[in-house]
Amino acid sequence: MLKKIDSSQLRVGMAIHDLDCGWMEHPFVRNRFVISSEDEIRKIVQAGIRGVVIDCAKGLDLSDAPTVDEAAAKVEEEVAAIAARPVAPLRSTLAEEFDRAVAIRRQAASLVKTVMQDARLGKAVEMDKVSPVVESITASILRNASALLGLSYIKNKDDYTFLHSVSVCTLLVAFCRSRKMDDETIYQAGIGGLLHDTGKALVPDHILNKPGRLTDEEFEVVRRHPRDGVEILRRSPEIGAIPLDITLHHHERRDGTGYPDRQGAEQISELAQMAAIVDVYDAITADRCYHKGMPAAEALRKMYEWSKFHFNPALTQEFMRCVGIYPVGTLVLLESGRLGVVVEPHETSLLTPKVNVFFSTKSQTYIKPETVDLARGLGFGGGDKIVRHESAEKWKVDPLRFMALAA
Repeated sequence: MLKKIDSSQLRVGMAIHDLDCGWMEHPFVRNRFVISSEDEIRKIVQAGIRGVVIDCAKGLDLSDAPTVDEAAAKVEEEVAAIAARPVAPLRSTLAEEFDRAVAIRRQAASLVKTVMQDARLGKAVEMDKVSPVVESITASILRNASALLGLSYIKNKDDYTFLHSVSVCTLLVAFCRSRKMDDETIYQAGIGGLLHDTGKALVPDHILNKPGRLTDEEFEVVRRHPRDGVEILRRSPEIGAIPLDITLHHHERRDGTGYPDRQGAEQISELAQMAAIVDVYDAITADRCYHKGMPAAEALRKMYEWSKFHFNPALTQEFMRCVGIYPVGTLVLLESGRLGVVVEPHETSLLTPKVNVFFSTKSQTYIKPETVDLARGLGFGGGDKIVRHESAEKWKVDPLRFMALAA
């Protein structure tokens, strides 16, 4: 007979049938064994394992412990009671949010394009048009961050400057929210992210889109865009200090090698450091006329390496936790041989996100798409594991086509 007990009730001689945790979360080679020492009990408790299933036919019994079925029934009863209570509305599913996110992103890119055009004509940024877009992006992130974050990897080379600004806004809002910043700070950071490259409106297109290496003179022109951006934004009396700081200092580096002020670690504000991380991450994951974008998972690992010198290491690691070790939109190969696109990071276990699988590498064919929650076991919507991130070009697939499955 199988019974469910608390780990504090374990005794030497009991037969463990199941440790109530993932395989990688306990210190034992086997999942089933007879307890032979107090040390084994101590290890179970220290691993944070509470619920344990014992096999009374193979070891000591605990007479008043419930059977597995009785324990399951009690849990169902408690869940039903919890479900009956009024709760705050759940965030939307990815499928529900995806179309809204597409529309928000399109609207935001159009706005940035208009801002750039107005800047070239010497006009001030119309903040009454910027604010609603930032609010829409923030609301979408709150409902389901995966939709807009996944879309951030879709950029065409001609509209890169506009879409990059939208992505930086999206990523920075998500980053701020993951750090539990207050609403006003998140809003101001979002404005800074959306407008951070406004100064590029004054950079000639032949330099901005040059396919080869820039000359020293051309690079000096590009390096002027943070100061130019601040001057443009200051034409709008409503602009706040945070957007101005992000615009001026998102190219500063902690070792003093950045621009325009060559600020060091102690001088760069926290939000400017966060914007620098987001700006570089989005830039290196995008296809440009002069380089091929890195897969998001690879880019994060590069960011981690670079953080020893250029970025705040602690903030870089927080950003990695924000977007996930395998960020939304990443193509991954599973142990089963299936390819899938990451659609939602797990809140605590970044190695076990939700993945929409759609292709078999064994048969080299598309398969019926389905959502797999890698945090769950076999038979519970999971039962698979990421082997590595993959290149979409290598398999000639478009993973972002399968982002919007019902989650």
